[in-house]
Amino acid sequence: MKIEQIELRRIELPFVTPFETSGWREVANHSLIVRLCAEGAEGWGEAPVGVGPWYNEETQSTAWAIAREYLAPMLLEGELHRPEDVDALYARVRGNRMARAGFEFAAWDLFGRLAGRSLSQMLGGTRERVAVGVSVGVQPDIESLLRVVAGYVAAGYRRVKLKIKPGWDIEPTRAVRERWPDLLLQVDANSIYSLDHAAHLAQLDAFNLLLIEQPLAHDDIIDHAKLQGRLKTPICLDESIVSSDHARWALELRACGIINIKPSRVGGLTAARRIHDMAAEAGVPVWCGGMLETGIGRAANVALASLPNFSLPGDISASERYFQRDVVRNPFTLNPDSTLSVPTAPGIGVVVDEAFLDSVTVERVTFTR
Repeated sequence: MKIEQIELRRIELPFVTPFETSGWREVANHSLIVRLCAEGAEGWGEAPVGVGPWYNEETQSTAWAIAREYLAPMLLEGELHRPEDVDALYARVRGNRMARAGFEFAAWDLFGRLAGRSLSQMLGGTRERVAVGVSVGVQPDIESLLRVVAGYVAAGYRRVKLKIKPGWDIEPTRAVRERWPDLLLQVDANSIYSLDHAAHLAQLDAFNLLLIEQPLAHDDIIDHAKLQGRLKTPICLDESIVSSDHARWALELRACGIINIKPSRVGGLTAARRIHDMAAEAGVPVWCGGMLETGIGRAANVALASLPNFSLPGDISASERYFQRDVVRNPFTLNPDSTLSVPTAPGIGVVVDEAFLDSVTVERVTFTR
């Protein structure tokens, strides 16, 4: 297959409420949206980059530049026989994994639509519904935190993740655990601590957490292995796992007991499935993280989370958690059992609301063969 046309968009879609982590604050989705056209069909993908280089080194500006100057021309010049070929095509591009993932996601959608197969089927998914939770950002005070968590529990979420940082960790976690003793609860530090905080972090063992996510540096594996030996709670690696090689190193060093797989972080679904399989062979569970995606990227995450080793609830909450209006006509809604339904229509299974997408598009460019 030869890709005949590529459309790139930069968007700005405000969140219902700002989302604050230990190191940055996001007020809107600033993704790069990719549309591929070939053989009378189209495929959509999303690169969920932020405004600044706070989660990883990519931003909307850098993704826009790399997509326009390199990724789109390379894909137009290449030939695809299956969606995995995009991963191979971009193998010589160093880094820029989120930008690359946007194109790869769109290729999976395109091939799925042409073949009449859902993305879950193509990846080897085994579930019709996937368990999900909700991520709660840093709040002004504990009273506000409890009010926010109560709202999500009332909405039906059975798993909650708390963003933590020094000065906002032990007491907020204690307050939530005391209010909801049976709630599935985990915390996420987004790389803000050091190994010197080991004794402090060990206090979190008292709260029966599912996991502590990425407490140490974003590119560290070795110190996480040292820290894991001092904690009872499993460490989950997120930012550190940017490829299947990094996953292998972490598993061999026993740096974590769980891996958070974000397909955009590792370059796409091909790499994400490879990490899933590797972790399954090692007996290490995985779960699907989120990057505050629109329904386009959320659909890819939900399909990936239908694979068998995704045994913990993912951060792929319902669309209304993030947006007053999504860019797809069939947004994701929370089922009563704290799950999202896996789309069964061909490709990613969502219908893009192009008129609304136009209204949140900041810039657009089209490449034609």
